Amino acid sequence: MTDEITLITQLQNKKTKEVAFKQLLSLYKERLYWHIRKIVVSHDDADDVLQNTFIKIFKNIENFKKNSKLYSWMYRIATNEAITFINKRAKERNVDITEYQQQLISTLDSDHWFTGDEIQLILQKAIAILPQKQRLVFNMKYFDEMKYSQISEILETSIGALKASYHIAVKKIEQFIKDYN
Repeated sequence: MTDEITLITQLQNKKTKEVAFKQLLSLYKERLYWHIRKIVVSHDDADDVLQNTFIKIFKNIENFKKNSKLYSWMYRIATNEAITFINKRAKERNVDITEYQQQLISTLDSDHWFTGDEIQLILQKAIAILPQKQRLVFNMKYFDEMKYSQISEILETSIGALKASYHIAVKKIEQFIKDYN
């Protein structure tokens, strides 16, 4: 915790901001990339969104109030950037967000950046059919192994609502996999 406080102090100090930001990048770049990648699916899009996320973090670090953990704050920015990105792409293609997500997943098996096997591909297809909030909650809980309290802080939703969303998402995924076979 003191390391985080020190890093925040350095990030908010104009003299040490750039060096501290490089440290921040090395600490969180990969974790944020994979979170974003689960939302936007494409490697190239995830890179773009990650870059936008870190630009926002760099520009707004002085406004960080320390009401939450630094990672939770950055995770919220990354989530919002990714959602904004896919909403914009879906709108450009004149389709709703769920249809757009399914289009992305349908191209996943030909994506040379995708390293999963057939079971992983089926799981990704199942996740793509979920409504956006359920998809976010499922990914954060299942893949990122986050606690409900962390997810609540990031998504600004009650823990009870998150538990319900996760439970419903799991049931939908199970049904999708049963129907798929």
